[in-house]
Amino acid sequence: MGSFARKEHQFLAELGLAPRNPGSFACGAWGGSGPVVIAEVVEASAREYEEGMRACYDAAKTWMAIPAPKRGEIVRQIGDALRAKLHHLGRLVSLEMGKILPEGIGEVQEIIDMCDYAVGLSRQLNGSIIPSERPNHMMMEVWNPLGVVGVITAFNFPCAVLGWNACIALVCGNCVVWKGAPTTPLITIAMTKIVASVLERNNLPGSIFTAFCGGADIGQAISLDTRIPLVSFTGSTKVGLMVQQQVNARFGKCLLELSGNNAIIVMDDADIQLAVRSVLFAAVGTAGQRCTTCRRLLLHESIYRTFLDQLVEVYKQVRIGDPLENVRSTMEASCL
Repeated sequence: MGSFARKEHQFLAELGLAPRNPGSFACGAWGGSGPVVIAEVVEASAREYEEGMRACYDAAKTWMAIPAPKRGEIVRQIGDALRAKLHHLGRLVSLEMGKILPEGIGEVQEIIDMCDYAVGLSRQLNGSIIPSERPNHMMMEVWNPLGVVGVITAFNFPCAVLGWNACIALVCGNCVVWKGAPTTPLITIAMTKIVASVLERNNLPGSIFTAFCGGADIGQAISLDTRIPLVSFTGSTKVGLMVQQQVNARFGKCLLELSGNNAIIVMDDADIQLAVRSVLFAAVGTAGQRCTTCRRLLLHESIYRTFLDQLVEVYKQVRIGDPLENVRSTMEASCL
């Protein structure tokens, strides 16, 4: 595609991306025989999902047998690999999702921070020794991995949510199967390439981290798959309810982070200027696509008109344009 040849998009090649990309990393190899979607990504088919899950499930036996501190070392290397590509990945997040560049870079930094946290956690997975009533006996508590953790992420945070889930899952001894949002497939591929390179460098099965670009059919397959004891889903309340019902029906565990209808209440004794800036950032930050984005205002009647007049004025300062422009907008400068 022509956009890949533009000077400002040359960073895509640094992330291993091309005009056409296979969107299934299964069995430790890239493939894809499903439909072709935006940015020329070939999505995973049902057959590729099954083959990949079979390999991921088998790889769990290898991964959980590795001592937790050594699993932490692998996650540390993933964090270092992400640091080396921080700005490229941040630009890709902005390009695909639309949030401003500082937020795109900040999202990738969140994963790096989670890697650092998980490394320390890998040496703290302690159980308990419990006194027993029986002579010469004791009870010992040992935490065991679940096996495979499924992670389904939304477009508004196309990689940070993966980091929150995958870093912890990996150090705890679980393999990960990830389905990224269909509208942000390039960040799914770029992130997976980085993780896969670390696994390969350490002579570990690539199936430890399996990723699929795909639509609702792949998400439903993850929800229904009894080989995945825990499914983490981020997205709409409507779809989250469906995921929860499907996972619960097979007695699986579910983690949900769903959409909100958040309100800000402003009383008559509030600092109006501070409240206006807070509302602006809460509504406009992350291109208005946070789970916690402000959608409603409840204003005291005595400040109603004053507040709205000031809010309209600050909204006029928000610039609409290319999120890759590496400058701070008036909105950002006034709110951070």
